[in-house]
Amino acid sequence: MTLYNTLTRQKEAFVPLNGHTVRMYACGPTVYDTAHIGNLRTYLFVDWLRRALLFAGYVPKHVMNITDVGHLTDDADEGEDKFAKAAQERKTDPWEISRAVTERFFRDTGALNIQRPDILCKATEHIPQMIMFTSQLIDNGHAYQTPDGIYFDISTFPGYGKLSRLDLEGQQAGARVEVNPHKRNPFDFALWKHAPKEHIMQWESPWGMGYPGWHIECSAMGLQYLGERFDIHTGGVDHIPVHHENEIAQNEAYLGHPMVRIWMHGDFLLVDGGKMGKSLGNAYTLADLAERGYTPRHFRYFCANAHYRSKLNFTWEGLSSAKTSYERLLTAVRAHKGGTDGLPTEPYRAQMREAALDDLNIPKALGILWNMARQAGRSQQVYEAALEIDKVLGLRLDEAPEAAETDLPADVRKLAEQRQTARAQRHYDVGDRIRGELLALGYDVKDTKEGQIITPVSRA
Repeated sequence: MTLYNTLTRQKEAFVPLNGHTVRMYACGPTVYDTAHIGNLRTYLFVDWLRRALLFAGYVPKHVMNITDVGHLTDDADEGEDKFAKAAQERKTDPWEISRAVTERFFRDTGALNIQRPDILCKATEHIPQMIMFTSQLIDNGHAYQTPDGIYFDISTFPGYGKLSRLDLEGQQAGARVEVNPHKRNPFDFALWKHAPKEHIMQWESPWGMGYPGWHIECSAMGLQYLGERFDIHTGGVDHIPVHHENEIAQNEAYLGHPMVRIWMHGDFLLVDGGKMGKSLGNAYTLADLAERGYTPRHFRYFCANAHYRSKLNFTWEGLSSAKTSYERLLTAVRAHKGGTDGLPTEPYRAQMREAALDDLNIPKALGILWNMARQAGRSQQVYEAALEIDKVLGLRLDEAPEAAETDLPADVRKLAEQRQTARAQRHYDVGDRIRGELLALGYDVKDTKEGQIITPVSRA
């Protein structure tokens, strides 16, 4: 198996540090708002990595954090905490926002057939570990206190910038970060922030009441669950120049050696060739796709057509083509089920395996699968080979096509959304009342770990 290492800028033969166990850390969601399809593309990449590792015979120990405090509106440690800002705008508390958005995130990833990590760790449940990590960096001379918090001093870490290939001397103060007069260097970053009295999310620390910086969260939890050295750390390409650069600095300053062997990053999802953003009105969610008749499987198939290290341009026309292709692939694969023709599969199996283990070349594996499925005749061996590679692709080729939410009447869909919101806010009495209203309209509700499923009640 080969994987591309962002740190070395090349593909490397992958050999785990500890036998067949692969210790991997994935930067998880910041749960102040619903994940959009650009965010979800990154978690699809991580899912393909996890599945490929299993396919290769490894045993992943997969850790993912939930950032529910400390992520500021500016990734370079300026501005407000995203949770405090969201709570103010919605006139609710950040704990409620975090819980509801986390639940929605796992409904969406479940619908996309993304496997859950082995360990989920919330930032708010690991504050002592972050305080300990920060205290050690101060004792080691790598951090200092200012009126607004504790900062990492990058001048004490000569390797700063090695992940992003950042030329610090060529940067102007304030080009990437706002100038903070209390910082020794514009690129110094927050480990701990002092909190005003009115700030809802804050904890006691040796430096007064406050809350952690975003970057220290992943370092402390990675160390807690995976140890001083582990195999793989994943995230989006937007994490390279700030978040992961800062992680490397504080990790190595704390430990005296690298914590992570391979850094892997998924590239951006563009929209109509441009940037995706809420202010642009194009930060689509899975619910937005469902409104137009597209299911999570259609989106997964759409993403499977581009390598994770390549930018992918989202258009509605492209998603429509993906929907058509996916449904044709389902038909082609299922047509082989129970067939008795002796069609060849070994060459295809070998090629698909080679592609999947060559830095997750999912598009190539998908193309080979198509070539195999298009063979004339009907062969159970072809069907079984397709299901084998689908252990990596995760396209649910052995299941019947799913129905889009738009197949439900508008009034039923609206009630279903209201019930989801009520349950997310723990208003279970309201949820039960809505269940009764849905039943009166002829629709039953089942609650699963992937969320609620609405089905027509049989009138037989």
